[in-house]
Amino acid sequence: MCGIYGVYSYYGGLTETYLVTYRDRLFHRGPDDAGAWISQDGRIGLAQRRLSIIDLSPMGHQPMHSKDGRFVIVFNGEIYNYQHIKDDLRAQGVCFTSDSDTEVLLAAYMAWGDTCLSRLNGMFAFAIYDQGTANQPPTLFFARDRAGEKPFYYSHTAESFRFASELKALGHCGQINLQALNHYLSLGYVPGDMCLFEGVHKLPPAHCGRLNLSTGELTISRYWVLPVNQPKLNMDGTELAGVAGSLIEDSVRLRLVADVPVGVLLSGGLDSSLVVAAAARVSSAPVETFTIALPGSSLDEAHHAQKVASYFGTRHHVLPLDKPSLDLLDGLAPFIDEPIADSSILPAWLVFGLARKQVTVALGGDGGDELFGGYTHYQNALADAKRWGGIPYPFFSALARAASLLPAGVRGRNRFTSLRGGALEQNIWGGAYFDAHLRYRLLTSNAVDELGADFEAPARFLRNLFLRGVNSIDCMTRTDFGSVLPDDFLVKIDRASMAHSLEVRAPMLDHRLIEFAFGQVPSHWKIHGNETRRLQRLLAKQWLPADLDINRKQGFSIPINEWLRNEGEQGLMNRMGGLPDVINIDEVRSIVRGHIAGRANGGRLFALIMLSIAMRNLHQ
Repeated sequence: MCGIYGVYSYYGGLTETYLVTYRDRLFHRGPDDAGAWISQDGRIGLAQRRLSIIDLSPMGHQPMHSKDGRFVIVFNGEIYNYQHIKDDLRAQGVCFTSDSDTEVLLAAYMAWGDTCLSRLNGMFAFAIYDQGTANQPPTLFFARDRAGEKPFYYSHTAESFRFASELKALGHCGQINLQALNHYLSLGYVPGDMCLFEGVHKLPPAHCGRLNLSTGELTISRYWVLPVNQPKLNMDGTELAGVAGSLIEDSVRLRLVADVPVGVLLSGGLDSSLVVAAAARVSSAPVETFTIALPGSSLDEAHHAQKVASYFGTRHHVLPLDKPSLDLLDGLAPFIDEPIADSSILPAWLVFGLARKQVTVALGGDGGDELFGGYTHYQNALADAKRWGGIPYPFFSALARAASLLPAGVRGRNRFTSLRGGALEQNIWGGAYFDAHLRYRLLTSNAVDELGADFEAPARFLRNLFLRGVNSIDCMTRTDFGSVLPDDFLVKIDRASMAHSLEVRAPMLDHRLIEFAFGQVPSHWKIHGNETRRLQRLLAKQWLPADLDINRKQGFSIPINEWLRNEGEQGLMNRMGGLPDVINIDEVRSIVRGHIAGRANGGRLFALIMLSIAMRNLHQ
């Protein structure tokens, strides 16, 4: 795991001081080693901060060069099947000098070009410079993993092309991107290739790019897509669960490989418990597990995690938060550049800090909900569609319009406004943040006018993903896999873990398991009636303690509404000082006062606080 940075200047003149300055803004991502390289003509520079995981020797140092000097790579992530790829390349006569997966990745690109991406099982963001030949122009090739576990920001102008693992390393102080801000306020994250700041983009998951260094032409393309759902109708639930179990076991086995200590993040929920079970099945040593306790809180479910830990005989570590408050955010704040509104980043950051005291790598359960139908909003939408199937669509639209007139946080408002597009689309039109009517109030009139017809682009973005499914359940799970998973949950995991120099791996996001879940599992084995994640529950009955409540939906959560009320009106307004001038501060104060009075505005206020932090950090 690393932080990578690179720049191509069309006019040359790059210096090591320049390169090192921006590289070291990523020190937290790689405290073990650092490297920098500049081409002889001074036009291209590549740099990296290294967190040593595989091959701890200097042989894993980056930037790494090919033996002939033609290629140079910087790489952030892990290639879990690198030993298998290495064997294939050795059979073709390739010789290796290290046990580093970076060397294997570089050799794979040299052997197979960009088609090497289809062979990779891993999480990655990397860039490879090719100095070219007499017949081939010099190029910079870069790529990001299928699910979007590792980040890749870039900026392309007439003068340069720059990329980095985090926005802060680009040193960008441009204007706010109003389109991206509109999406953030609606969704709680900035999706796809957009960035909150003008002139910066994100490489989307499962995409690669190539920059022709002779012409400056940049091409971005997708190299992998979710398979169409063509279920194995000849297999029953037990057989499907067996396949899923085998894939999870092998995925965990690959992700336990490291030259440093490895543990598992255990919330006590179904996904993390299955990962612990698989780790115990494939590991000969006791598994290290980590969780957070909230004594006295209704959200404290540490006893469920303890039950799983005891059943598998893990070495279990618990971090109790006896007197928690929003002050915890002050420690995380320096690591926020592009904001996410997900308040679970706080407990994630805390448990990652706990884990880092014992291990350098930790496995998590992210991705299971999207693959196997674990979210309650899937179940609720299906139930509503069945209950109200005979009601004409205009009724829902009128009901949503009427509810939107209510103040933010009034009980039931979100529920009714979300029905604007009908029962099945309620997660598109409603959520915990700012729907269209709330954004009309929150943004200045000039900002609303500037957005124009794009004001409702966030909903169109989600609906475009929704329409790619073949049935209701497939539509909903694909929507979340292509939106909130890569642009919220995985961003949260990456930023909060890297703040502690901890590598987090997600066994549920092995591409073989993804392709099985979306391509072969019938939707009724994900959700049926009142039962969600049916396939995982079959597996849980085989692997987990019989008395474990597997009907719960639990991650690392905090009582955000309570914490925010404890801040008081002035305390909350003090945290809003960095908000951009397109935000109507009077509306912010109204939302704050409503929350203090008992309305449920915790998600919205946390979203604004994170936006304020990001803006302050940008201009430091």
